[in-house]
Amino acid sequence: MASHVNPTVRRRRLGQELRRLREAKGLTAEWVAERLLVSQSKISRLENGRRSINQRDVRDLCEVYGVEDERVVESLMQMAKESRQQGWWNAFGDIPYSVYIGLETAAASVRNYESLLVPGLLQTQEYAEAVVEGMEPEASTEDKARRVGVRIKRQDRINDLASPLRFWAVVDESALRRVVGDRRVMREQLEQLIEVSRRPHVTVQVLPFTAGAHPGMVGTFSLLEFANEGDSSVVYLEGVTSDLYLEKHHEVQRYSMMYEHLRALADPPEQSRRLMMNLAKDYAR
Repeated sequence: MASHVNPTVRRRRLGQELRRLREAKGLTAEWVAERLLVSQSKISRLENGRRSINQRDVRDLCEVYGVEDERVVESLMQMAKESRQQGWWNAFGDIPYSVYIGLETAAASVRNYESLLVPGLLQTQEYAEAVVEGMEPEASTEDKARRVGVRIKRQDRINDLASPLRFWAVVDESALRRVVGDRRVMREQLEQLIEVSRRPHVTVQVLPFTAGAHPGMVGTFSLLEFANEGDSSVVYLEGVTSDLYLEKHHEVQRYSMMYEHLRALADPPEQSRRLMMNLAKDYAR
């Protein structure tokens, strides 16, 4: 998987380089937008990697920024070409959180806090189906199946033992006690959580009710980190109508500290497994 071009990462790296070139010239995004007769929001979306960029855009921006080295221009245009390739997730159609999937696919590690659900990367097929059915009751059967299919396909990163994703999950106890589907579905989900949590690249901690108030009460979030030093860490916040990606150093640091507090408050992995075993037995009765 790592050997394939990831269009999301290419867009992100290209955007970072274009921002660097603009700032090196002391130009504002507003000035560049006026010069090219485009909106300022377009320049911002190109620089943050949230919008597809074509080779003509790159050429025009390089002219504005006075880039004379043809090798640099060609390199950036090649990145633009690669950024327009299709990721595996495109085979599933229009997925609202496709940017996140692209980042997750390229990430070396993900730290996830979940307050209401079992993390998507650790869900069973039936649990995922019950989640999608409950959260998207008005969606078509085809759309629900597509969403579940993407969620299960994402788990290739967890199951790829040759080059696995380092995954650390802190899960609120309420997520394990909320009956999604039915008691059998919950028992099988907990049994899978227990099994996966024993893998060396996966850590699952349960945040018990007895922890009281905690930093995670602001909501679910994920921290993504990458092997390439040039790819900065990202905080992902999922929304109902839109998602938020935080990349500024102080924002990432704040959420990293929040996550460390959550890890400290949560039960250790072995104790968390015992709790999950007890809950699985309860669901089996």
